Amino acid sequence: MSDVLRQLRQQQSRAGARPRLLQRFEAFLPVDPATPFISLGEGFTPLVHARTLGRAIGCPMLQLKVEGQNPTGSFKDRGMVLAVAKAMQEGSRALICASTGNTAASAAAYGAHAGLEVIVVLPRGQVAAGKLLQAQAAGARVVAVEGGFDGALRAVRELMEDPDPRQPMTLVNSVNPFRIEGQKTAA
Repeated sequence: MSDVLRQLRQQQSRAGARPRLLQRFEAFLPVDPATPFISLGEGFTPLVHARTLGRAIGCPMLQLKVEGQNPTGSFKDRGMVLAVAKAMQEGSRALICASTGNTAASAAAYGAHAGLEVIVVLPRGQVAAGKLLQAQAAGARVVAVEGGFDGALRAVRELMEDPDPRQPMTLVNSVNPFRIEGQKTAA
C-alpha cells in the first residue's frame, strides 16, 4: 500500500466519517496546518458506466463522473472550496467573481459557509435564473454589467487593481491558482 493511501486511510479512521475533500487530497494540494478544512460535502461524486456511449466510441468500459452531484451542481465546487479556504487563511473578508452562473453559485455558497461577503459581477441578462437564484439565496451581492462575460471580468479585475485595505478581497475566478488546484481532485 502506498504511503499516500495509508495516510488517507489513517485520516478516515481518525475522523470516523468520510474526510472532507481538502483532507482527502491534502498530500496533493497546497494546504498547510493553517489552512481551514471547510466543506459543504463536495467530492464523493459517482462514476456511471456509459455503456451506449462507450460502445459507440469503441470504449466499452467508459465511465463518466457525475459532478452535478456536488453541493451547487457543478465541478466548480472542488476548486472553490480550496480557493475560499486559502482566502480565509490569507485574511480575506470578501470574495469577488465574474460569472455566467456556476462560479457565482459556488462562490456564494462557500463564501456564506465561511462567513465572507460575496460580490458577483455578471453580464446583464445572460445568467440562468436558477444559478442567479442560488447566488442570491446564499446572500451574494449581485451586480449586473453590460458587455457579456468579458465585461464582467474586466469590471472585477478593475476593482481588484485598487483594493480597499479595510476590506481584503480575493478574486475566485479560474485565474485564482487555488481554484485550478482544487479542480484537479476530480481526476
